[in-house]
Amino acid sequence: MNPFDLSHRVALVTGGNGGIGLGMARGLAQAGAAVVVAGRNSQKNETAVAELQTLGAKAASVIVNVTEQASCEAMIAFAVEHFGRLDILINNAGTNIRKQPMDYALAEWHEVLETNLTSAFVCSQAAYPAMTKAGGGKIINIGSMMSIFGASFAVPYAASKGGIVQMTKALATAWAKDNIQVNAVLPGWIDTDLTKKAREQVEGLHDKVVQRTPAGRWGVTDDFAGIAVFLASPASDFVTGTAIPVDGGYSVQG
Repeated sequence: MNPFDLSHRVALVTGGNGGIGLGMARGLAQAGAAVVVAGRNSQKNETAVAELQTLGAKAASVIVNVTEQASCEAMIAFAVEHFGRLDILINNAGTNIRKQPMDYALAEWHEVLETNLTSAFVCSQAAYPAMTKAGGGKIINIGSMMSIFGASFAVPYAASKGGIVQMTKALATAWAKDNIQVNAVLPGWIDTDLTKKAREQVEGLHDKVVQRTPAGRWGVTDDFAGIAVFLASPASDFVTGTAIPVDGGYSVQG
């Protein structure tokens, strides 16, 4: 038996049409999972599905607004109806608004918290019945190194990602009896569309990241394929409630 085999498993990835989400979706597809890509942009969704299908995977897409409970519930229902079950949920959808703390509007705080944290809870809650019916499941929440330390320009983002870590621990405790493992991944500085904006907005960021990272580079989205497969597969059946940095060693530096 291959402990990393995901054949006959169905995965759903929010924000799976690009960036870290697509990197994880590729890994799951290559390990044999059927993958549902969920995102707001139908064209990006379709492009991602086509790419996963070229890897030999069964794949489908669904439009979702993760800040709306009904949309999250409909997304889960689509995955179950389309592939017959749901085994793996990756809560990856997220956003950031970079400002100094005194400059945020309350609406901006709510936007970040609802997109990054509340949505992960709502999607997990909606997935619970399908996973219990399947005999268990895997939930992977995407946190951030900002849950380890702070940044002056990312107060609501840091709060949301710190919340992801604590929510992960609580869900893991609650649902262990149902054979549902819940873990978090904490990305470091990864080359994505979101961090391209950060490099435009934060002077000297690129060089500072490279200098501090023992691996000597920014991460790329394919760096998340392996951790996704591990946390989604039987290989991690006794791993739950963890928060694993994937950052090239950035967060261990003083």
